Amino acid sequence: MSKIKEILQKKGPVFNVVTPDTKVVEALNIMKSENLSYVVVMQDSKYLGIMSERDYTHKIKLQNRHSESTTVKEIMSSDYPVIGFSEDLQRCMVLMNVYKTRYLPIFDEMEFQGVLTMHDLMREVIAKDDNSKPGNDSLYEL
Repeated sequence: MSKIKEILQKKGPVFNVVTPDTKVVEALNIMKSENLSYVVVMQDSKYLGIMSERDYTHKIKLQNRHSESTTVKEIMSSDYPVIGFSEDLQRCMVLMNVYKTRYLPIFDEMEFQGVLTMHDLMREVIAKDDNSKPGNDSLYEL
Protein backbone atom coordinates (compact mmCIF):
# COMPACT_ATOMS: atom_id res chain seq x y z
CA MET A 1 0.00 0.00 0.00
CA SER A 2 1.27 3.49 -0.78
CA LYS A 3 2.39 5.74 2.05
CA ILE A 4 0.00 8.49 0.93
CA LYS A 5 -2.94 6.09 0.99
CA GLU A 6 -1.91 5.01 4.51
CA ILE A 7 -1.79 8.65 5.66
CA LEU A 8 -5.29 9.27 4.29
CA GLN A 9 -6.60 6.16 6.00
CA LYS A 10 -5.21 7.40 9.34
CA LYS A 11 -6.90 10.75 8.81
CA GLY A 12 -10.25 9.21 8.00
CA PRO A 13 -12.86 10.53 5.59
CA VAL A 14 -12.89 14.13 4.37
CA PHE A 15 -15.53 15.92 6.41
CA ASN A 16 -14.45 19.55 6.18
CA VAL A 17 -16.19 20.17 2.86
CA VAL A 18 -18.08 23.30 1.80
CA THR A 19 -19.75 24.40 -1.42
CA PRO A 20 -18.42 27.37 -3.38
CA ASP A 21 -21.42 29.46 -2.32
CA THR A 22 -20.75 28.99 1.40
CA LYS A 23 -20.08 32.27 3.19
CA VAL A 24 -16.51 32.61 4.41
CA VAL A 25 -17.66 33.06 8.01
CA GLU A 26 -19.40 29.65 7.87
CA ALA A 27 -16.26 28.02 6.48
CA LEU A 28 -14.21 29.62 9.26
CA ASN A 29 -16.60 28.21 11.85
CA ILE A 30 -16.14 24.71 10.40
CA MET A 31 -12.36 25.17 10.46
CA LYS A 32 -12.50 26.30 14.08
CA SER A 33 -14.82 23.53 15.24
CA GLU A 34 -12.67 20.85 13.59
CA ASN A 35 -9.36 22.53 14.53
CA LEU A 36 -8.22 22.61 10.90
CA SER A 37 -6.59 25.32 8.82
CA TYR A 38 -8.53 24.64 5.62
CA VAL A 39 -11.77 23.46 4.07
CA VAL A 40 -12.19 21.56 0.82
CA VAL A 41 -14.45 23.26 -1.72
CA MET A 42 -16.60 20.84 -3.72
CA GLN A 43 -19.68 21.06 -5.89
CA ASP A 44 -21.65 17.88 -6.65
CA SER A 45 -18.73 15.62 -5.65
CA LYS A 46 -16.33 17.61 -7.86
CA TYR A 47 -13.22 19.07 -6.25
CA LEU A 48 -12.88 22.82 -6.93
CA GLY A 49 -10.21 24.01 -4.52
CA ILE A 50 -9.22 24.74 -0.94
CA MET A 51 -9.96 27.72 1.26
CA SER A 52 -7.26 28.15 3.89
CA GLU A 53 -6.49 30.50 6.74
CA ARG A 54 -4.00 32.16 4.41
CA ASP A 55 -6.75 32.82 1.84
CA TYR A 56 -8.77 34.43 4.59
CA THR A 57 -5.99 36.68 5.86
CA HIS A 58 -4.77 37.74 2.41
CA LYS A 59 -8.10 38.10 0.64
CA ILE A 60 -10.50 39.16 3.37
CA LYS A 61 -8.64 40.84 6.20
CA LEU A 62 -5.96 42.59 4.18
CA GLN A 63 -8.42 43.72 1.50
CA ASN A 64 -11.03 44.99 3.96
CA ARG A 65 -13.67 42.57 2.72
CA HIS A 66 -16.33 41.02 4.92
CA SER A 67 -16.48 37.32 5.69
CA GLU A 68 -20.25 37.52 6.26
CA SER A 69 -20.93 38.61 2.67
CA THR A 70 -18.04 37.01 0.74
CA THR A 71 -18.38 33.48 -0.60
CA VAL A 72 -15.70 30.81 -0.46
CA LYS A 73 -15.42 30.71 -4.28
CA GLU A 74 -14.30 34.36 -4.23
CA ILE A 75 -11.22 33.64 -2.13
CA MET A 76 -10.42 29.92 -2.47
CA SER A 77 -7.23 28.68 -4.10
CA SER A 78 -7.58 26.25 -6.98
CA ASP A 79 -4.04 26.14 -8.31
CA TYR A 80 -2.43 23.68 -5.91
CA PRO A 81 -0.25 20.98 -7.42
CA VAL A 82 -2.04 17.62 -7.44
CA ILE A 83 -0.60 14.28 -6.35
CA GLY A 84 -1.61 10.65 -6.63
CA PHE A 85 -1.17 7.67 -4.34
CA SER A 86 2.09 6.71 -6.04
CA GLU A 87 3.87 9.97 -5.16
CA ASP A 88 6.66 9.61 -2.63
CA LEU A 89 6.77 11.77 0.48
CA GLN A 90 10.04 13.49 -0.43
CA ARG A 91 8.55 14.68 -3.71
CA CYS A 92 5.51 15.95 -1.79
CA MET A 93 7.82 18.02 0.42
CA VAL A 94 9.57 19.40 -2.66
CA LEU A 95 6.22 20.35 -4.23
CA MET A 96 5.11 22.09 -1.06
CA ASN A 97 8.38 24.00 -0.92
CA VAL A 98 8.42 24.99 -4.60
CA TYR A 99 4.75 26.06 -4.64
CA LYS A 100 4.93 27.52 -1.11
CA THR A 101 1.86 25.64 0.01
CA ARG A 102 0.85 23.53 2.99
CA TYR A 103 -1.70 21.45 1.10
CA LEU A 104 -1.65 18.93 -1.74
CA PRO A 105 -4.94 17.58 -3.10
CA ILE A 106 -4.77 13.83 -3.72
CA PHE A 107 -6.48 12.19 -6.67
CA ASP A 108 -6.78 8.58 -7.73
CA GLU A 109 -7.80 8.12 -11.35
CA MET A 110 -9.30 11.63 -11.54
CA GLU A 111 -11.30 11.15 -8.32
CA PHE A 112 -10.61 13.38 -5.33
CA GLN A 113 -9.40 11.36 -2.33
CA GLY A 114 -8.34 13.93 0.26
CA VAL A 115 -5.66 16.45 1.19
CA LEU A 116 -2.10 15.83 2.28
CA THR A 117 -0.93 18.60 4.61
CA MET A 118 2.46 19.74 5.76
CA HIS A 119 1.51 18.51 9.25
CA ASP A 120 0.79 15.03 7.85
CA LEU A 121 4.29 14.95 6.40
CA MET A 122 5.87 16.17 9.64
CA ARG A 123 4.06 13.47 11.62
CA GLU A 124 5.36 10.82 9.20
CA VAL A 125 8.95 12.06 9.46
CA ILE A 126 8.74 12.18 13.26
CA ALA A 127 7.19 8.71 13.44
CA LYS A 128 9.83 7.28 11.12
CA ASP A 129 12.62 8.90 13.13
CA ASP A 130 11.09 7.75 16.43
CA ASN A 131 10.70 4.17 15.18
CA SER A 132 14.32 4.00 14.05
CA LYS A 133 15.67 4.79 17.53
CA PRO A 134 15.26 1.85 19.91
CA GLY A 135 14.27 2.80 23.42
CA ASN A 136 13.26 6.34 22.45
CA ASP A 137 9.51 5.88 22.73
CA SER A 138 8.96 9.24 24.36
CA LEU A 139 11.38 11.25 22.22
CA TYR A 140 8.65 13.52 20.80
CA GLU A 141 6.09 13.44 23.60
CA LEU A 142 5.33 16.71 25.29
